Amino acid sequence: MEELNFEGNRAIVFLNNRLSYVGQDVRRIPSVLSKLYGNRVHALDMSYNCLTSLQELSNFPHLIELILDNNQLSDSIVLPYIRSLHTLSLNKNNIKNLDLLLTKIEHNLPNLRYLSLLGNLACPNQLSDSEKDEEDYQRYRYYVIYRLPNLQFLDSRPVCNEERKEAAQKGKYMKIIRPSHIVNDNNDDSSEENFNYSPLPTLVKTAQDHQGNFNIFTIES
Repeated sequence: MEELNFEGNRAIVFLNNRLSYVGQDVRRIPSVLSKLYGNRVHALDMSYNCLTSLQELSNFPHLIELILDNNQLSDSIVLPYIRSLHTLSLNKNNIKNLDLLLTKIEHNLPNLRYLSLLGNLACPNQLSDSEKDEEDYQRYRYYVIYRLPNLQFLDSRPVCNEERKEAAQKGKYMKIIRPSHIVNDNNDDSSEENFNYSPLPTLVKTAQDHQGNFNIFTIES
């Protein structure tokens, strides 16, 4: 294991091609991370920060797993093309426009298999909106599976064969209508500079060892 401290007590932890930089309140991925480890990183965990930009992400070309839970990422995020990425966890961020995010994933993450959006307004369940019910959430699942037919796992459970069949037949009609108060949000990718739970089998309880989890999750206030 390699451990490097910089800017006071901030720590980078790198072990077995997994890079963790959790709970440091940074708004962007520090460039030092990509300079030191970018080409060697297969899994990156930047949870519990204040990320509003993913500007440095293109410098991690071999990523397989990306955990970004509990940040401030919004519809403005730019996802670079990463062919190798299989796992993306964006739980508890500020993502509202599901269509926009799915379009970015379609274009830039062609091999994505695991996606989690719990705790975002784009994911209509009771974690993000107490007025939503299971029917709302299931419609969302059908639509996401229709748009991303290669997904194997969405949010807290695997994609089953019945869902795939229903999504193929009716998914295009399940498009989520965005609440009127967010319809006029600025969704231009080029504006990223102006903006201020997860898919793996192990639930890690410490910040340093944090890793997303699909099967067991908690959303902290």
